[in-house]
Amino acid sequence: MMSIFDKFQQLAAIRQELAESCDTFFNVVMEEILSGTEAVVNGRPTILAGSNNYLGLSFDPDCVDAACKAARKEGTGTTGSRMANGTFSGHVALEQELADFFNRQGAIVFSTGYVANLAMLSTLVGPGEIILLDGDCHASIYDGCRMAAAEVHRFRHNDAQDLEKRLRRLEKRYTNILVVVEGLYSMLGDRAPLADIVSVKNKYGAYLLVDEAHSLGVLGANGRGLAEETEVEDGVDFVVGTFSKSLGAIGGFCVSNHPELDLVRYASRPYVFTASSSPSVIASTRMALKILRKRPELRRRLWNNANILYKKLQDLGFSMGPEPSPIVAVRLEDKAEAFTLWNGLLEHGVYVNLMLPPATPDGSCLLRSSVSAGHTPQQMERICEAFTAVRQLTAAA
Repeated sequence: MMSIFDKFQQLAAIRQELAESCDTFFNVVMEEILSGTEAVVNGRPTILAGSNNYLGLSFDPDCVDAACKAARKEGTGTTGSRMANGTFSGHVALEQELADFFNRQGAIVFSTGYVANLAMLSTLVGPGEIILLDGDCHASIYDGCRMAAAEVHRFRHNDAQDLEKRLRRLEKRYTNILVVVEGLYSMLGDRAPLADIVSVKNKYGAYLLVDEAHSLGVLGANGRGLAEETEVEDGVDFVVGTFSKSLGAIGGFCVSNHPELDLVRYASRPYVFTASSSPSVIASTRMALKILRKRPELRRRLWNNANILYKKLQDLGFSMGPEPSPIVAVRLEDKAEAFTLWNGLLEHGVYVNLMLPPATPDGSCLLRSSVSAGHTPQQMERICEAFTAVRQLTAAA
């Protein structure tokens, strides 16, 4: 009789191969967190250039203080769903503040950004309806589509013409179509051509959901994301996002001007059957949102750091993502070279993310750095020096 784990044999073989190529790959532990941009890894202080702490708020004193006060006052958890005992005054206040920030009529807060996508996609679109998603969308979007009873089609990444071609074919079906894209894509840091996508979806009467997970706090004059930056907010039906990046916490949300949004609460299994976010998380997120609104200099500092690293890696001759962004990706064809560079950076006291196929676009390997407003000029210099050192190492080889 087969073991229930036999289906994982291929995965186990791949894991073994990766472990033999780089024995530290599966053993990275943040042994001590020193700040929002530094931790002890393998016994040495290491600059964190792989987190999504874009505005550096995970250690902000006001956010930490708000979280501690909420935990002492309301406890460590709600121990219930939002549909049961898990709606505290803080959850309601955060939803109102998010709606106000995005200039939308309504908002729903979820326990994670992943759950936000699962909840919205599995609930909004049903049997006989259609989802059209960008081929490079995040796994949470794909999983939400799998949970939906709708028909799902992909269009080529960032290709509004391919989207229009598919909408043209589907318009004869006379059914609801939801187009799904991201603001800033997490692998290469590239923006969606959102103005073109809005124009196309308006032409065919489709709905549009934009995941602004990586663009909240990063893009737009007020940090509302790509829709604000491209001045098409009125053309976006649903904005989904997360608290685990620029806001330095954990959780997710959806905002919309559709007055029926609130009905999703009662129809969405990921919302109904999940415990709500803890009071400390809600409190720190509310404070982080206030800071995002009041301190635009954090966004300027973030972009200054992003441009510094992107230009440095370009000058070193690396193959880069298509445009500067806080996600700075080095593209590599050879897996062995990717391991060598990643491990070399770690030995030089810099942690970045090593991304491997099939999770990456075009089957390439990526060294994905994520810069933060919290990175000091000295830390940015050390990151650049580490990349210079490992580049010289591979060039000599």
